[in-house]
Amino acid sequence: MGNRLSKIYTRTGDDGSTGLGDGTRVAKDSARVTAYGTVDETNCAIGLVLACEIPDDIRQVLVSVQHQLFDLGGELCIPGHAAIKDADIERLESQLDGFNADLPALKDFILPGGGLAAAHCHLARTICRRAERETVTLSHHDAVRPQAIRYLNRLSDLLFVLARVLARASGHGETIWNHERRKG
Repeated sequence: MGNRLSKIYTRTGDDGSTGLGDGTRVAKDSARVTAYGTVDETNCAIGLVLACEIPDDIRQVLVSVQHQLFDLGGELCIPGHAAIKDADIERLESQLDGFNADLPALKDFILPGGGLAAAHCHLARTICRRAERETVTLSHHDAVRPQAIRYLNRLSDLLFVLARVLARASGHGETIWNHERRKG
């Protein structure tokens, strides 16, 4: 990291623009800023999960994910920069498979909830899905490496599985969506 921030406000964004990592100025509502901003929001939502009492193995995975999301934000903030690697995606897949192995197969949709940690994890999942959609939108206008989109896709799947694990670990369990409730 180059310069450290000694002053938090600079007033350079008062006109509705912001600086990318390569120094170019863009509108704060550009597709690029929206995408990396939502990656940052995903990271914050994971921070909420980490603020809860959760098993150590899940904590380790999520702290690692937070670092990778920071890397991904950098990749999206600096056009042409590459930070997420295929190995990062493969690691997510391996973790996903490991946590999912002990869960019963899903036969129905589940509702978000299952205790505070699980509910926060579901929220992080939906924010991650939005980050994925916004990164896809960016890819229609600018070059985006496929690893960025794949990483977000796998991460949202992992967060779903972790929410299921956390709901069961908390004793709250999962609430199955009752699609039959309107019949009768």
